[in-house]
Amino acid sequence: MLLYLLKQVELAIRSRLEEIFRPAGLTALQYTALTVLERHPDMSAAQLARYSFVTAQSMGDMIAALQNRGLIERHRDRADRRRLVVALTADGQALLDRYRETVAALEASMLAGLSEQSVASMRHALRACHANLAGNALLARALSEQTPRPPDMGLGPACHAGSR
Repeated sequence: MLLYLLKQVELAIRSRLEEIFRPAGLTALQYTALTVLERHPDMSAAQLARYSFVTAQSMGDMIAALQNRGLIERHRDRADRRRLVVALTADGQALLDRYRETVAALEASMLAGLSEQSVASMRHALRACHANLAGNALLARALSEQTPRPPDMGLGPACHAGSR
């Protein structure tokens, strides 16, 4: 079953990310949250939880831990002073920069032996699957009508919902 295979891949990725970030005292989920903030600065805690695939309560604990380490900060939204947002600090950005090549190597290892066209097809198929499950019929239809293009090879950090 394809669902089982996808879950095995997800667990293997998570395990390898845990190994990579253990020396830095970071979990794979914390790394994911930092990469989300890198792509989407000044998010609410609820938005960050959704984009990082954790519950709001788990995110509250994660924000406290990352803030205590100086990797993120909370401040008032410049556009709406009533709203509290979370942002990456310079130290958080430095940590991501320090591990960027290692994470890219992990992704390259996962894709070893696949052609650029296979990677493009996989990316296209996974986006379509996500759109189907997210109930985005227009996006799913548009993706089904497209021919996969060769990847930009800017594979970098894990893809996040709505980030590409």
